[in-house]
Amino acid sequence: MDNNLLDNLAIELPSWAFGNSGTRFKVFSTPGTPRTVQEKIADAATVHRFTGMAPSVALHIPWDRVDDYAALGNFAAEHGVVLGTINSNTFQDDDYKFGSLTHIDKMVRQKAIDHHLACIEIMDQTRSQDLKIWLADGTNYPGQGDIRGRQDRLAESLATIYQHIGPDQRMVLEYKFFEPAMYMTDVPDWGTSYAQVSALGERAKVCLDTGHHAPGTNIEFIVAQLLRLQKLGSFDFNSRFYADDDLIVGAADPFQLFRIMFEVIRGGGLESRSDLALMLDQCHNVEAKIPGQIRSVLNVAEMTARALLVNTDELAAAQEAGDVLGANEIFMDAFYTDVRPTMAQWRTDRGMPAHPMRAFAESGYQDTVNAARIGGIQSSWGA
Repeated sequence: MDNNLLDNLAIELPSWAFGNSGTRFKVFSTPGTPRTVQEKIADAATVHRFTGMAPSVALHIPWDRVDDYAALGNFAAEHGVVLGTINSNTFQDDDYKFGSLTHIDKMVRQKAIDHHLACIEIMDQTRSQDLKIWLADGTNYPGQGDIRGRQDRLAESLATIYQHIGPDQRMVLEYKFFEPAMYMTDVPDWGTSYAQVSALGERAKVCLDTGHHAPGTNIEFIVAQLLRLQKLGSFDFNSRFYADDDLIVGAADPFQLFRIMFEVIRGGGLESRSDLALMLDQCHNVEAKIPGQIRSVLNVAEMTARALLVNTDELAAAQEAGDVLGANEIFMDAFYTDVRPTMAQWRTDRGMPAHPMRAFAESGYQDTVNAARIGGIQSSWGA
């Protein structure tokens, strides 16, 4: 296993994963839930302290809006992490009922554009690399909207935003095949995202959310293709059983996560020169939030470690020889290897607890914040 590549593994945590979340029917409250973005960052920093692989925190605007982003950055640094991706929000305003960047009303489109320009200003203050755009835009019924016209308006809106992206910044466009729009979403697949960002320039790339695909989709193929085209900018990691379930990554199909990480490695995504950003995007509805994030980081790390065990020389030889079962056996042997003892030693060698889940439970951190965070308004969707 190449420890150098494993050392390069960095998984950004989403601030919103530490707030209350739920289903379409209810948002659930839990003890110790952060009330401020600072408390979210403190919880994220705790995950990093126990795993050593989560050095940055993504913000969601306006959920994480503050008056002084420089001070917020200093707060993060004092806790051992940095501020990362800035995520825009054009799906929680009444004006966006029929779309945002694709809306037929120019005034609404301009409002959505202005929101993204404000996000870029925040990026300037937080020194963030990526502006991530996910759109709920779409239609529910055939004939409701002009499919081609919506794509034209999207291209125009994205081009306007892209003009303001700085030389050290990127715009990443996320896709999702359905929901909340049920007939047609305006960015439903990687091809649409790729087509839109390719028209903009080299600092516009695709964001892949592992839960945003139809059942049976070969996600690792998409990863390989976008890395080959140098257009994969970032990941949103989570798991799905049925739709966009936003469950702990690797919980539904750890073999899929293994296959994805193999292609990330194969495509140079963990090389020091790579700018590929890996991030979790999950909702912890029934499980505790901090342990849920720790478990998620460990799942990605363990599947990455297994993927690094694939003997690529032997695999290439088997592939060239047309040895179907031999090639598959090499692949499967790596997947079935228990890397947990190796990972425990990897952490111990770097001064971290061998067993992060156990160490966190014994730390008393959760009991401390449960007692301290009484009163106020807990963070949740929209705050």
